[in-house]
Amino acid sequence: MDTTVLVVGGGATGVGVARDLALRGVDTTLVERGALAAGTTGRSHGVLHSGARYAESDPDDAAECLAENRILREIASGCIEETGGYFLGLDGDDPAYFDRKRAACEDLGMAVETLDGDELRDRVPEANPAVERALAVPDGVVSPARLVVANAAAARAAGATVHTHAPVESIAVEDGGVGRVAVGGRLDATVEADLVVNATGAWAGACAALAGVDVPMAPTSGVMVAVDGGDGPDAVLNRCRPPADGDIVVPRAGEAVLGTTSVAVDDPDDVEASAAEVDRVVAECAAMWPGGAEAAVWRTYWGVRPLYAPEKRGDGRSISRGFAVLDHAADGVEGFVTAVGGKLTTYRKMAEATADLVCDRLGVSAPCRTAERPLPGTDDPERLDALVDEFGVDAPADGPADGADGR
Repeated sequence: MDTTVLVVGGGATGVGVARDLALRGVDTTLVERGALAAGTTGRSHGVLHSGARYAESDPDDAAECLAENRILREIASGCIEETGGYFLGLDGDDPAYFDRKRAACEDLGMAVETLDGDELRDRVPEANPAVERALAVPDGVVSPARLVVANAAAARAAGATVHTHAPVESIAVEDGGVGRVAVGGRLDATVEADLVVNATGAWAGACAALAGVDVPMAPTSGVMVAVDGGDGPDAVLNRCRPPADGDIVVPRAGEAVLGTTSVAVDDPDDVEASAAEVDRVVAECAAMWPGGAEAAVWRTYWGVRPLYAPEKRGDGRSISRGFAVLDHAADGVEGFVTAVGGKLTTYRKMAEATADLVCDRLGVSAPCRTAERPLPGTDDPERLDALVDEFGVDAPADGPADGADGR
């Protein structure tokens, strides 16, 4: 079969690229080895970041988060819960860090409000009485499953073709460019494309290797612990300290997701399910929400961060959460592009940058329209849930999947 662009990967970035290209009139086919959202996207904590988490450490990335946060509230409201968020400073936490974060958020033009402990507990009664100060920020919660299927449906409506359970088995490089791509599973076909986009997240290195290209990755795994949230907070809680284990609590449909850890992994398909990580996350999150220590654990799942590391240094928490779009013509392979890094909040911007590069290589001048065009189901969550059933997803962030092991 022939297509102009073959997108490999059915997470948020992959479906975002497929949607963007299809809206620009580019013949696009997407293949995903499993169900949609089965990689990092469906195993995130689902926070719609305001940028506050990265404001003082990576202001450029934080500004991108803030801008995309505002766009997604407009185009994908059916996928988002307007919870708000708080960064909590507890007794013993560095007050200077709190002040730096507040100043960095203000420098970004973010709507940030400083609360004392009593004011915070008026809004979030479940918060620890030891909280001395808090920052109110425009965090939210996003449904990865709804977001991915909304993009997949929009891509399909614009003319793209989406194939799940269709793993790429080989990529032939002929005369310095990508040639035939063998796809197995339900598709079981050889695809000839003018250009291939590698949007496989934490698996980007392995996909690139099929084309003889090196994409240096430093993936890290993190555990999410979903507990009974009936008596929990209804806003996102973040510990106001440098990123560490157990520093976020995310409310989701009657539960609370506690996260997370950062453990280097060699193979994103081989993540150790550590009971010690679960215990550590629960104990640390209880410093913000004491009730979490006694809440029933409903399930646990592990996600793998797609960290791009051209210069491997430090631990996983020190690697930028920004994204990169790589044109492998520079590596001697024409027609092969990798999109890597990033986070769920910035998936649309990452897809736009990727589609811009692809269109430049193809000589397509049509502009990006994804920031202004609402996604399907914006005002109809029931339609989104019907799309989830139609496409099929593997997204523990939205609840346990049939047959899923939580990893």
